[in-house]
Amino acid sequence: MHLLFATSIVPDGALSSGYEIANAAIIAALRRAGARVTVIGFTWPGKAAADPENTVVLGAVDVRTESASPLQQLAWVGKANFSGLTFASVKLRAVSGHDVQAALERAGPFDGYVLNSVQFAGAFERVFEDRPSIFVAHNVEHLSARENAVAAPGIFQRLLFRREARLLKLVEERLCRRARFVFTLAEEDRVALGVASDDRSAVLPLVTGATAPVRKGRRAIDCDAALIGTWTWQPNRIGLDWFLGKVVPHLRPGFRIRIAGHMPSGVTSAHPGVEFVGRVADARAFVRGAAVIPLISTAGSGVQLKTIETFELGLPSVATSRSLRGIDHRPDNCVVTDDPAGFAKALEAAAADIHDVDGSTFHRRQVKALDAAVRVGLEKIGAVRQEVLA
Repeated sequence: MHLLFATSIVPDGALSSGYEIANAAIIAALRRAGARVTVIGFTWPGKAAADPENTVVLGAVDVRTESASPLQQLAWVGKANFSGLTFASVKLRAVSGHDVQAALERAGPFDGYVLNSVQFAGAFERVFEDRPSIFVAHNVEHLSARENAVAAPGIFQRLLFRREARLLKLVEERLCRRARFVFTLAEEDRVALGVASDDRSAVLPLVTGATAPVRKGRRAIDCDAALIGTWTWQPNRIGLDWFLGKVVPHLRPGFRIRIAGHMPSGVTSAHPGVEFVGRVADARAFVRGAAVIPLISTAGSGVQLKTIETFELGLPSVATSRSLRGIDHRPDNCVVTDDPAGFAKALEAAAADIHDVDGSTFHRRQVKALDAAVRVGLEKIGAVRQEVLA
C-alpha cells in the first residue's frame, strides 16, 4: 500500500518541536505496518527534507506569525478574508491547488492519503477528495482557537481567533466526515470531533524516538526545575502564564527555575530564581539537568510531547491534569495537581528528594499501542480500496 502523507512542513530531521516529533513517530509507525509512505509539503526556508527520495517538496515557507513582518501578517489576514480560508491555511497557499495536483501526478499512483492535521488539508481540500483518506487530528483546532480568543490580549487578535474557531470547526467536520478513519492523539479529542466510535477512530500513543532513551548513570543537577517549549504557540503561552503567575509566587525564593525556548515579549517573573535562557543546544541534556520537570499545560487539546519525553527519560515531574492528555500510564514519580499552591509544594518536595525511574517500560507500552492503532486505521483504508476496485 502506497500512502501520501500530506503535511504543512515535511520532516527535516531536526525534531525541534512537538509537532515534528509526532509526525516522525506516526510516519515510522505507518512504515512498520508495511505501508510505503511518501510525504508532501513545504520545507522551512534554508532546510532540506530529511528523506528526499520519499518526499515531495512544494517549496519553502515560513508560517510563523511571530517572525513575520506586520505587512506580511496583514497580507495573510486579507488573503484569508478574501479566500474564506483560515489564517493558518492561507499561509500555505504559496502554491496553487493545480501545482499540488501536478506534484502528486509526478510522484506516482497512491492508494490513499494521510491528511496530517488541518492546516495543509484545509488549504487544498479538493485535491485530496479523489482517494480514501485517514485524517490525523493533532489537536481539536477549533477548540484551541476558542481558548486562544479568550486569552487574547487585544480585540484584533480576539476577533481573528474567533473567526479561526468558526472556520476550523467546519473544516474539521468535513475532514472527519470524508475520512475513512480518524487518528487523534488524546481520547477526549475523539468525542470533541464526533468520531468516538471505534469503527471511526483510534488514539495514537506517541513516542519521541524509535528507541527508549538510554540512561547515562547519575544525573548532574544544575537547577531545581526546567521547562522548554515553543512559548510563542498560544496554548503553551497560556500554560506558561499560569505557571509564572499562579505557581511560582508560592515557591521559596531560592528555588531555581530555568526556562528555555523563544520567549514572546512581555513574559517576565519577579521571582529571583527564574532564569530565561533562550535557545539551548541540547534540549534533552537541558531537562536532564533539572531535579524535577513541571508539566504545565492548561489549554489546548491533543497530547503533550514534553510529557511523553519526561516519562521516557524517567524524570520526576509535577503535572496538571491537562498535561496528561493521551497518556494511559503515569509513572509513580509523577504528581498530578491543578492547584497552584499544591503544584509548588509538590515541586519543592520532588526537588528535595529526586526519584528517577526506568522510562523504557513506558516507551515499550507506547510503541506497542501505537502500532496496534495504526494497523486498525490501515485495515480500514485498505478495505475501502478493495471495495472501490471491485
